[in-house]
Amino acid sequence: MIKYINRRDYLKTAGMFFATTNILPILAAEEKELKQSEKDIIPSGPEPSKPIDSLEWNRTIPVKYNADVVVIGGGIAGVSAAAAAAKFGVKVILIERFAVTGGMLTTGGVASFCGSIDKQGEVFDEILSELTVWKAIKKNIFDHEILAIVLQELLLRRGIKLLLHTRFVDVVQKDGRITECVLAGKSGVEAVRGKVFIDCTGEGDVARAAKYTTIKGRPEDGLQLPMSLMYFVRHVESNDAESQLPEGWFHPIKQKENLPMTSIWSNGPRSNAIKIKIPMFDSTDTESLTAAEIQARRRMMEVHYYHQVVEKRPWKYDHCSPIIGIREGCRIVGDYVLTVDDLRAGRKFNDAVARGTYYLDGHKPDDDKRTYILDKSQLKIPPYQIPLRSLIAKDGKNLLMAGRCFSADQLALSSARVSTSSSMMGQAVGITAALATISGQGVREISATEVRKIVEERGGSLDVTSNEKVWG
Repeated sequence: MIKYINRRDYLKTAGMFFATTNILPILAAEEKELKQSEKDIIPSGPEPSKPIDSLEWNRTIPVKYNADVVVIGGGIAGVSAAAAAAKFGVKVILIERFAVTGGMLTTGGVASFCGSIDKQGEVFDEILSELTVWKAIKKNIFDHEILAIVLQELLLRRGIKLLLHTRFVDVVQKDGRITECVLAGKSGVEAVRGKVFIDCTGEGDVARAAKYTTIKGRPEDGLQLPMSLMYFVRHVESNDAESQLPEGWFHPIKQKENLPMTSIWSNGPRSNAIKIKIPMFDSTDTESLTAAEIQARRRMMEVHYYHQVVEKRPWKYDHCSPIIGIREGCRIVGDYVLTVDDLRAGRKFNDAVARGTYYLDGHKPDDDKRTYILDKSQLKIPPYQIPLRSLIAKDGKNLLMAGRCFSADQLALSSARVSTSSSMMGQAVGITAALATISGQGVREISATEVRKIVEERGGSLDVTSNEKVWG
């Protein structure tokens, strides 16, 4: 049976808007209501449900796929990992849960590369080149729908086996080594066997299934970096710009000070992309992520009302991204945990294989305003290196990771999670995985110096000694 709660209890449970100025009047008004409108009822979610029972099940499933390198998660990190490994001629398979690869950059609607886009390596260079051919990029801003096509074709050109609409389910291990991953797609439950596995899920799904050590959120309360929803509007004639929010629905924003953190940028001719901050949810919890999506779409229409009615912008709601934007999921503890002090020092590592060039973009996780964990004077940092040790899961023998689930503390992640650094991390672990499968060695036996040499030969720069400024 589905349990329902009213909006007032939902807001309490979710912890939303406690730092905004309009929450108290909303709660006071709703306290007087004897009956909630059915329009304002949502499934409960932020508090995880307790198990009602347990069961054991056993089923023989086919091992349908076999590869040298298995990449789980097709965001920019996963694409870069698969593409870099395939360049060696090894057999690579990439598993992606959505209809397209690109992750937050495509499905999440985040149509901007953060950080320096120069000298990221040959995979990223190829992506930029293809976007340019399609006339789909200007500086760091690109057409995310075109990027989905570019990434798809890049993977296919390199002979990578691509499985879309396919979910990762579980792992099979033997003596600390992952031997197979269980998948679920339209063909049913199947398995893929591999030699080296790469977790690019963002939420550390492979490591969590393997019961490897993971961390998430800030140390004192576990709160993750806040999510954001991307939505898009098109420009219309003034007489077509009436409010799209029906009377009595949600709580339209009528004063600027009640807006959440909102970012607006161009999305091509007669269109804008808009991003709003949605804090206090957990991207690794099914019910909490569900509640985040529900809250985000409500909040979107409340913000859209303000732009249409208060600011009288001739905008019409077009669509929003199919998934909320996630900044932090679950971080896998590696052989080394990259720290914010490493970033502040612009630290160089003997086993450096990637580089970061973005500021400490750590928004406060417990309010919806444009506030940061640190004072703004502390956000700027020099370029820094990312060691291979932070891309190897501490508890496993053949699991690498890249992207926002790599081994770092929360503030270090706030910089390194962005697309450019994630691509470099993916490229590095793809190279490492390929070298391991070709040589028959373990991932820890692969020389980081050799990996770095290949990264640099393929156009990546790990230099942090120049006077280059961090982007942002």
